[in-house]
Amino acid sequence: IEEMTLLLDGKRYYSSDVNYWGITFADDGKKFYATVGTKGKTYLVEADYEKLVANMIRENVECPSLSPDGKRIAFKKRVSADLAAPWRLAVLDLASGKETMLAETRSVDDQAAWLDDRTVAYGVESGIWAVPADGSGAARELVTRASSPAGV
Repeated sequence: IEEMTLLLDGKRYYSSDVNYWGITFADDGKKFYATVGTKGKTYLVEADYEKLVANMIRENVECPSLSPDGKRIAFKKRVSADLAAPWRLAVLDLASGKETMLAETRSVDDQAAWLDDRTVAYGVESGIWAVPADGSGAARELVTRASSPAGV
């Protein structure tokens, strides 16, 4: 995918340091979202695997995870230069562009997974935790001595 046409603000973008990670596919298997890192910044890209085109649509998004209904992206957002606690979890509404910080206040270095359309799970402090996707509530531990969730 690193050979796909990459667009920033509608213009073709090229840099030798472009790197993709954290891919999440839509149900059709053609559209996907991923993180692109370049020149010290990260971007959420929306891409079409058949057309081989990716659009950088939002800065400061890492490890996206598409909701089951395909309408939102859970992701980790860099909120601090402190290397001990640089990230917070957030959810982006793709239609409106509204970003919601989640109730988890610890730094989470994990690609979140959606349990359902209302709940996001993630690994932190040797456990798998879950939190409401609308920013309300509180984190709750689901599994002890585990590292990262996976939907089955």
